[in-house]
Amino acid sequence: MTEFLLMLSALSHETRLETFRLLVTEMPLGLPAGEIARRLGTVSTTMSTHLGILERARLIASRRTGRSIIYTASLGTMQELIVYLLKDCCKGDPTSCATVTAMLATATAPGEAETAPIQN
Repeated sequence: MTEFLLMLSALSHETRLETFRLLVTEMPLGLPAGEIARRLGTVSTTMSTHLGILERARLIASRRTGRSIIYTASLGTMQELIVYLLKDCCKGDPTSCATVTAMLATATAPGEAETAPIQN
């Protein structure tokens, strides 16, 4: 459970959530730290801290390409987090989360038009 708390904590900051969302749209190539900072309007040193937190939570991965470090979203880790939350939510009864699973089934892939906001 500690690993899921680490993931949720990492995503609980606006800049880190926006960083993860940006990296999802840039899959599979990813972006260098400086470009992420530029696009989000964040100071590079602050961005490095955010990237470190996301990487320790396994939500992003990095690789060295020449002199740059390229960051990519770790979609497998996000899937683990979603499954963990859904299992807890559904309490073993998949019909109690039918609305959520239907929304996930119709969600658009990165780069496609976003879906309409969820209506309460």
